[in-house]
Amino acid sequence: MNFDVVTVFPGMFAGPLAHGMLARARKEGRVGVRLHDLRRWGIGRHRQVDDATYGGGGGMVLRPEPLFEAVEWIRERYPAPTERVILLSPQGTRLGHDVAKRLAKFDRLVLLCGRYEGVDERVREALADEEVSIGDVVITGGELAALVVVDAVSRFVPGVLGRAEAAERDSFSEGVLDFPHYTRPERFRGLEVPEVLLSGDHAAVARWRAARAAEATRTKRPDLIEEIPEGTAPGGRE
Repeated sequence: MNFDVVTVFPGMFAGPLAHGMLARARKEGRVGVRLHDLRRWGIGRHRQVDDATYGGGGGMVLRPEPLFEAVEWIRERYPAPTERVILLSPQGTRLGHDVAKRLAKFDRLVLLCGRYEGVDERVREALADEEVSIGDVVITGGELAALVVVDAVSRFVPGVLGRAEAAERDSFSEGVLDFPHYTRPERFRGLEVPEVLLSGDHAAVARWRAARAAEATRTKRPDLIEEIPEGTAPGGRE
């Protein structure tokens, strides 16, 4: 899968893309991330990509011409059987497990990083296929949001996580939060690993994990579920 990111600040991506899962996935050729400096399609000798908003008011707005030309150039240079043009915006659909999984089915995502006061409305109307938000918060630009989308979606690309169906077992995959995890040592500063996890009884461990996941969801994110019966394994697993 490929991501084509259109941004005013391509340098913001260097660090995150060079480490961890994304670095490995890119090296193995499972995920490609191409960065495109929007100023390449800027207007005039100063490569202008923004301008004052009509109707008055503070702040600058990204002009439509550079964004349209950037996407058209990407399509011509890097044809893809299926694609989705996404505008990163606080007005968009909130990114979640199901959204990331759906987007991973495309061969290519073009991510448009907004900046300043936003983008010309014609970009929303005639260029972007959809808008995606990483939450009800305003950040200085779409670059950080684009990185979150790349990371979240890449997890659903086959082979990226290195183990079958790994993304399907993470938090939110079945409507609940993840269960607690423990590792060595068994005792640390008076705190002990729950005995059931040391028992070797896989059925008991599964029931404990399901119950703790349900409890965590009720306590921390009751909006995710209306009710999960105590001891019931999410998604029918026992």
